[in-house]
Amino acid sequence: MSSPAYNRILLKLSGESLTGKNDFGIESSVLYRFAKEIKKVYDLKVQIGIVIGGGNIFRGLSQQAKKMDRVQADYMGMLATVINSLALQDALEKSGIETRVMTAIEIRDVAEPFIRRRALRHLEKGRVVIFAGGTGNPYFTTDTAAVLRAVEIEADVIIKGTRVDGVFDADPEKVRNAKLFNKISYIEVVNKGLKVMDSTAITLSMDNKLPIIVFNFDKEDNLMKLIQGESIGTKVQE
Repeated sequence: MSSPAYNRILLKLSGESLTGKNDFGIESSVLYRFAKEIKKVYDLKVQIGIVIGGGNIFRGLSQQAKKMDRVQADYMGMLATVINSLALQDALEKSGIETRVMTAIEIRDVAEPFIRRRALRHLEKGRVVIFAGGTGNPYFTTDTAAVLRAVEIEADVIIKGTRVDGVFDADPEKVRNAKLFNKISYIEVVNKGLKVMDSTAITLSMDNKLPIIVFNFDKEDNLMKLIQGESIGTKVQE
C-alpha cells in the first residue's frame, strides 16, 4: 500500500449527506458507511479533522427559518452540527477509531471546548477530531468553519465529500452535458459562481494557500485513493 500524499487533512461533510433516502434526520447506514471509508484512511496513519454541517436537521438560511431572527436561527443550526458530530463519533468509535468532538460553543457535558493546542495534541496522538458548532458565530457557514479549522490545525488540504464527481460548470444532476473541472483556481470559482463553498470560505482558503479537493464520497474507496495521491475529483488551488 503506497504512503499517503497528505499527512493531515480536514474532511468536510454536509449534514444533508446523512439523510440517505430520507428527507431529513440521520440514516445510521450512511454513518457506518462513512466510518468505514474514514477507517481506511485512519489506518494509513493520516491525521484527520472533520467538520460536518447540520442541514439535515436545521439550517439558519433554510425555508423553515425564513421568519425567524437570523442570529437565533444560526445558533440552532450550530447545535444541529453538534448532534451530527456526536452521531458520527459513535459510528467512528464503533469502528475502532479513537475520536474527540470539540465545539465552538461550550457544551462540556457532551464535548470538549475547542482549544487549538489541545486539538493539535489529539491529532498527534492519532485521534480523529470532529469540530462542531461552526465558528461559534452567526452569519458564518460550516464551509467557512471548515476552512478556519483547517488553517488552525495546519492541515495539508481540505477534502470536501459530495455526491458528484467534483466541480462542474453546471449542476450535473440537472444538466446532462455538464463539464467536470480537474483543476480550477479560487478566482475562477468565485467569478463563475460555482457552488464549491461560499465566497468567504474560498477567500480564506486563497489567502492561506490551502487547496480544496471536491470529490464523490459515495463511491467506495474514493477517499483512500485520493489520500494515496490518485487524481480524484477537482482540485481548487492557486
